[in-house]
Amino acid sequence: MSDVRGDIALATGSVADVDAVDRVMQAAFDPRFGEAWTASQCLGMLSLPGVWLTLARDADGLTGFALTRTVADDAELLLLAVRPERRGRGIGRALLQHAADEAQARGAVRLCLEMRAGNDATRLYVSEGFEKRGERRNYYGGRGGERFDAHTYVRSLSNPVLTRNQTQAE
Repeated sequence: MSDVRGDIALATGSVADVDAVDRVMQAAFDPRFGEAWTASQCLGMLSLPGVWLTLARDADGLTGFALTRTVADDAELLLLAVRPERRGRGIGRALLQHAADEAQARGAVRLCLEMRAGNDATRLYVSEGFEKRGERRNYYGGRGGERFDAHTYVRSLSNPVLTRNQTQAE
Protein backbone atom coordinates (compact mmCIF):
# COMPACT_ATOMS: atom_id res chain seq x y z
CA MET A 1 0.00 0.00 0.00
CA SER A 2 1.19 3.47 -0.83
CA ASP A 3 -0.66 6.74 -0.49
CA VAL A 4 0.61 10.24 -1.18
CA ARG A 5 -0.88 13.17 0.72
CA GLY A 6 0.83 16.38 -0.26
CA ASP A 7 4.57 15.82 0.02
CA ILE A 8 4.03 12.94 2.47
CA ALA A 9 4.08 9.35 1.22
CA LEU A 10 2.35 6.78 3.40
CA ALA A 11 3.29 3.12 3.08
CA THR A 12 2.74 -0.11 4.96
CA GLY A 13 5.58 -0.98 7.30
CA SER A 14 6.80 -4.32 8.62
CA VAL A 15 9.06 -5.80 11.28
CA ALA A 16 12.00 -4.79 9.07
CA ASP A 17 11.14 -1.14 9.82
CA VAL A 18 11.09 -1.41 13.62
CA ASP A 19 14.60 0.02 14.11
CA ALA A 20 13.72 3.13 12.09
CA VAL A 21 10.36 3.38 13.90
CA ASP A 22 12.20 3.16 17.22
CA ARG A 23 14.43 6.09 16.25
CA VAL A 24 11.37 8.21 15.41
CA MET A 25 9.68 7.16 18.64
CA GLN A 26 12.72 8.01 20.79
CA ALA A 27 12.90 11.46 19.18
CA ALA A 28 9.14 12.05 19.42
CA PHE A 29 8.31 10.90 22.96
CA ASP A 30 9.78 12.75 25.92
CA PRO A 31 11.21 10.09 28.27
CA ARG A 32 9.90 12.11 31.22
CA PHE A 33 6.42 10.70 30.53
CA GLY A 34 7.15 7.00 29.94
CA GLU A 35 5.00 6.74 26.80
CA ALA A 36 7.46 5.27 24.28
CA TRP A 37 7.43 1.55 23.63
CA THR A 38 10.53 -0.56 23.24
CA ALA A 39 11.46 -2.07 19.90
CA SER A 40 10.65 -5.53 21.28
CA GLN A 41 7.17 -4.35 22.33
CA CYS A 42 6.58 -3.10 18.77
CA LEU A 43 7.85 -6.38 17.31
CA GLY A 44 5.58 -8.35 19.61
CA MET A 45 2.56 -6.28 18.64
CA LEU A 46 3.30 -6.59 14.92
CA SER A 47 3.21 -10.37 15.24
CA LEU A 48 -0.45 -10.27 16.30
CA PRO A 49 -3.39 -10.56 13.88
CA GLY A 50 -5.16 -7.34 12.97
CA VAL A 51 -2.14 -5.10 13.60
CA TRP A 52 -0.63 -2.84 10.97
CA LEU A 53 2.14 -0.27 10.78
CA THR A 54 1.92 2.80 8.58
CA LEU A 55 5.05 4.78 7.75
CA ALA A 56 5.17 8.44 6.71
CA ARG A 57 8.05 9.57 4.55
CA ASP A 58 8.92 12.88 3.01
CA ALA A 59 12.01 14.13 1.20
CA ASP A 60 14.01 13.77 4.44
CA GLY A 61 13.10 10.11 5.00
CA LEU A 62 10.99 8.48 7.72
CA THR A 63 9.25 11.26 9.60
CA GLY A 64 6.44 9.47 11.41
CA PHE A 65 4.46 6.30 11.90
CA ALA A 66 1.21 4.91 13.25
CA LEU A 67 0.67 1.49 14.81
CA THR A 68 -2.96 0.40 14.76
CA ARG A 69 -4.98 -2.74 15.42
CA THR A 70 -8.50 -4.02 14.95
CA VAL A 71 -10.32 -6.39 17.26
CA ALA A 72 -13.88 -7.27 16.20
CA ASP A 73 -15.51 -3.96 15.22
CA ASP A 74 -13.15 -1.76 17.25
CA ALA A 75 -9.85 -0.29 16.16
CA GLU A 76 -7.22 1.12 18.46
CA LEU A 77 -4.53 3.61 17.56
CA LEU A 78 -1.70 2.20 19.66
CA LEU A 79 1.04 4.66 18.74
CA LEU A 80 1.36 7.71 16.53
CA ALA A 81 4.60 9.65 16.40
CA VAL A 82 6.13 12.38 14.25
CA ARG A 83 9.69 13.66 14.54
CA PRO A 84 9.56 16.93 16.52
CA GLU A 85 11.27 18.95 13.79
CA ARG A 86 8.64 17.79 11.25
CA ARG A 87 5.53 18.56 13.33
CA GLY A 88 2.97 21.09 12.15
CA ARG A 89 3.17 19.94 8.52
CA GLY A 90 0.17 17.61 8.43
CA ILE A 91 2.08 14.35 8.91
CA GLY A 92 0.26 13.37 12.10
CA ARG A 93 -3.11 14.26 10.57
CA ALA A 94 -2.33 12.21 7.44
CA LEU A 95 -1.33 9.21 9.57
CA LEU A 96 -4.45 9.56 11.71
CA GLN A 97 -6.76 9.87 8.70
CA HIS A 98 -5.12 6.87 7.08
CA ALA A 99 -5.50 4.82 10.28
CA ALA A 100 -9.21 5.70 10.39
CA ASP A 101 -9.71 4.86 6.70
CA GLU A 102 -7.88 1.54 7.01
CA ALA A 103 -9.70 0.63 10.23
CA GLN A 104 -13.05 1.29 8.57
CA ALA A 105 -12.01 -0.79 5.55
CA ARG A 106 -11.18 -3.62 7.97
CA GLY A 107 -14.70 -3.46 9.44
CA ALA A 108 -14.19 -1.27 12.50
CA VAL A 109 -16.97 1.12 13.48
CA ARG A 110 -14.97 2.95 16.18
CA LEU A 111 -11.39 4.12 16.54
CA CYS A 112 -10.10 4.38 20.11
CA LEU A 113 -6.91 5.76 21.56
CA GLU A 114 -5.33 6.48 24.87
CA MET A 115 -2.88 9.25 25.67
CA ARG A 116 -1.33 11.11 28.54
CA ALA A 117 -3.42 13.91 29.99
CA GLY A 118 -2.01 17.20 28.77
CA ASN A 119 -0.53 15.74 25.57
CA ASP A 120 -0.26 18.44 22.88
CA ALA A 121 -1.75 15.98 20.36
CA THR A 122 -5.15 16.34 22.06
CA ARG A 123 -5.96 19.26 19.73
CA LEU A 124 -5.39 17.08 16.67
CA TYR A 125 -7.54 14.23 17.93
CA VAL A 126 -10.42 16.49 18.99
CA SER A 127 -10.31 18.28 15.61
CA GLU A 128 -10.66 14.86 13.96
CA GLY A 129 -13.83 13.99 15.89
CA PHE A 130 -12.48 12.14 18.93
CA GLU A 131 -14.37 12.55 22.19
CA LYS A 132 -12.97 11.91 25.64
CA ARG A 133 -14.60 8.83 27.18
CA GLY A 134 -12.51 7.95 30.20
CA GLU A 135 -9.51 8.45 32.41
CA ARG A 136 -6.98 6.14 34.04
CA ARG A 137 -5.39 7.76 37.06
CA ASN A 138 -1.61 7.48 37.42
CA TYR A 139 -1.38 5.18 34.39
CA TYR A 140 1.95 6.26 32.90
CA GLY A 141 5.12 5.94 34.95
CA GLY A 142 7.72 8.47 34.00
CA ARG A 143 11.29 9.20 34.87
CA GLY A 144 11.96 9.55 38.58
CA GLY A 145 8.76 7.79 39.64
CA GLU A 146 6.38 10.49 38.41
CA ARG A 147 2.89 9.26 37.51
CA PHE A 148 0.63 10.70 34.80
CA ASP A 149 -3.04 10.17 34.04
CA ALA A 150 -4.17 8.64 30.74
CA HIS A 151 -7.25 9.79 28.87
CA THR A 152 -9.21 7.53 26.52
CA TYR A 153 -10.83 8.91 23.38
CA VAL A 154 -13.21 7.41 20.82
CA ARG A 155 -14.27 8.42 17.33
CA SER A 156 -17.05 6.90 15.26
CA LEU A 157 -15.91 5.69 11.85
CA SER A 158 -19.40 5.56 10.39
CA ASN A 159 -19.58 9.35 10.07
CA PRO A 160 -16.13 10.57 8.98
CA VAL A 161 -15.08 14.04 10.05
CA LEU A 162 -14.08 16.56 7.41
CA THR A 163 -10.83 18.29 8.17
CA ARG A 164 -10.50 22.05 7.88
CA ASN A 165 -8.63 21.60 4.59
CA GLN A 166 -11.38 19.46 3.07
CA THR A 167 -14.08 21.85 4.30
CA GLN A 168 -12.30 24.89 2.84
CA ALA A 169 -11.77 23.18 -0.52
CA GLU A 170 -15.49 22.54 -1.02
